[in-house]
Amino acid sequence: MKILVTGSTGQLGHDVCGILSQRGIKHKGVSSADFDITSKESTQAFLENYQPDAVIHCAAYTKVDLAEDEAERCMCVNAEGTRNIAEACRECGAKLLYVSTDYVFPGTGEKPWETCDPTGPLNVYGKSKLAGEAVVKELVEKYFIVRTSWVIGEHGNNFVKTMLRLAENHDSLSVVDDQIGSPTFTAELASLLCRMIETEKYGVYHATNEGFCSWAELAETVFRFAGKNVTVHPVSTEEYGAKALRPKNSRLSKASLDARGFARLPEWEEALALFMKERLL
Repeated sequence: MKILVTGSTGQLGHDVCGILSQRGIKHKGVSSADFDITSKESTQAFLENYQPDAVIHCAAYTKVDLAEDEAERCMCVNAEGTRNIAEACRECGAKLLYVSTDYVFPGTGEKPWETCDPTGPLNVYGKSKLAGEAVVKELVEKYFIVRTSWVIGEHGNNFVKTMLRLAENHDSLSVVDDQIGSPTFTAELASLLCRMIETEKYGVYHATNEGFCSWAELAETVFRFAGKNVTVHPVSTEEYGAKALRPKNSRLSKASLDARGFARLPEWEEALALFMKERLL
């Protein structure tokens, strides 16, 4: 099998390429420096030349707040870019794995979202990723759509790294406590995606580390594990005042993984402990 990985310089794409290398699977990681996914001609030419058996599509516009001001750019990358990837996959007969987000849901209630639940994104980023899901379903027969949340990896910026950086010169921080979801560590998620792409168990999945917490609880755990004496002041979403609306309920049900025989990811606290230990080595 020969796999193309888009967004290879991002948190998840970087780790996907690492796992594929460990497993001895032929692959090529690409970024915008290799070709522009928003260009149909460039995308088709690259895939036609490489002829992958599968594409793991990690490339995305992910600046959630900035997307409110750059809606056209966000939709161009996440919707039209994904359309170009999907069309190219259809032309060369490749499987397509599209990484999506908890932000496709409206965030109401407290029950974990099932893959078949009605969507209703609150922000431009969520709408763009849902549009990407739609074109994948429309254009590709052999597809996986994997929704995940709160992504944390060693390669790139994320919430844990931000908290550790702020802890260097703050003894207290205000962190949102009414958005509930699951941190997802790219090392574990990448391994799942690489296992999934080798199967023919197509469909829509939810994949995060196990367990739920708020951002404030995650921050408190980061500081505890790091031995940092930082006081976390829980605040509401409204008090925090981010530009883009976020879903308050980002809990995702993993029944889709269970039903198709894929192992769930480890508990988020266990994954966080390993992530932080490896950073200190």
